[in-house]
Parts: sequence; structure tokens; C-alpha cells
Amino acid sequence: MTTAISATDKAAQDAIYAAAGLAQAKPKTNATATTGQSSLGQKDFVRLMTAQLQYQDPFNPQDNTQMVAQMATFSQVAGISEMSSTLAGIASRLGTTTAGDAMSFVGRTVLTEGKTAYERTAGGIMGGVELANSASDVDVTITDKNGMAVKNIQLGKQDAGTVDFTWDGKDAAGNKVENGPYTVTVEAANGSTIVEAKPLVWAPVETVSLVAGGEPVLNVTGLGKVDPAAVRKVA
Repeated sequence: MTTAISATDKAAQDAIYAAAGLAQAKPKTNATATTGQSSLGQKDFVRLMTAQLQYQDPFNPQDNTQMVAQMATFSQVAGISEMSSTLAGIASRLGTTTAGDAMSFVGRTVLTEGKTAYERTAGGIMGGVELANSASDVDVTITDKNGMAVKNIQLGKQDAGTVDFTWDGKDAAGNKVENGPYTVTVEAANGSTIVEAKPLVWAPVETVSLVAGGEPVLNVTGLGKVDPAAVRKVA
């Protein structure tokens, strides 16, 4: 339900808007679109309030309580708007990797998607398999630099997510193998259905590339350039 505005009140309203230098939105019609400002900012509010005080009826001045309520409402709306902008900035900051964050990876070992794995000091390698869905059979095959399979690890039934594996650096006969770097391939299935599986390997971060206007990139041994967001674990 709308309340009709008298000609006197309408004239006073027009005078206040004119004094504040603001254009009023015209009612929409089938022939014309809305013109003028569709929203008011903090400066507009102050100008309107000042003009309202200038044009108030001296025999019927503005109600102080009503004006305070209007100011409080506007302050609340302005506060919410500023808070939304701040939260958006924080969300943007959390979703990006700074140069300082990326530099902290240098000299450390990360677990990320890849197939090339280097031996640990103690021998053998560690890695993981990232499964898109649950699987009844998960197999890991490790081949040496000549492409010869040196170890097959059967992880059996696994739930969706990441499952770790460890190879002690020995072949099926128990002989120590030293012919890396090694290539890790994985296969997974749930019954007769193939399950998407990604090999994860541990590798050291050598340096960080800082791209102008872009995100920092990690330079990882054996894997090349890696997005910091692709890192699953850090050691």
C-alpha cells in the first residue's frame, strides 16, 4: 500500500533535493526507463540532512529522535557495506599466495602431484595416491630410469582421498636398488570400474619464480614448475 504525498509535501521534498544538488528517480513507465540516481551515498545523506534542516518549518521543526534514528540507520548500513568490502579483501588475500609465503617453501620437501621421485637419504621413496572415489584395488608401480619395473605395491581397498605408500628401495628379491630417479605410476579400480587416481611424490623445492602481476611458482626437483596451491604436504 502506498501513501499519497500532498502537493505541499512534494514541493518541499523537491526543494530539499534541489538544494542538495541531487536528482530524484522518476517513476517507471512503459515508455521510459528510470533516470537519476538509484542509490545515495554517505555524502548524499549529509547533504540531504543539511538541506532538510535548512528547509524545515520553524513552527514544526524536525523531530530530533527521528533524525537520530535516520542517522543510526544510515551508519549501520554504511558499516555493513564497509565490512563487506573488508571481508572481500580478506577472502581475496586468503585465496592467494604471497611472495613471502612461497619463499618459505625453499629448501623444504613437498608432496605434490607428479611421477618423478628421487631416493631419500635412507634409500627408497615415499609418496601417495590421490583417489577420486573409493577403490577395491589400488596398485603402485615403480620403475627405474631405464624404464624397468623394480617394485609393485598393492595397497588393496582404500577410501576416497589420499593414501600414503613407502618403498624401502629393495626389489622383490630383497636386493637394494640404486638406479633413480624413479617413475611412479598408479592404477585404481572399484570392481570393474576404473577409479581416477593421481600419483603424489615428495620432492625438494629449489627456488621460487616471482612472476610480475602473477602468482609465485615453485621450482621443484624432477617436477619443474609447481603451483603452491598444488602442494598437499610440506616436510
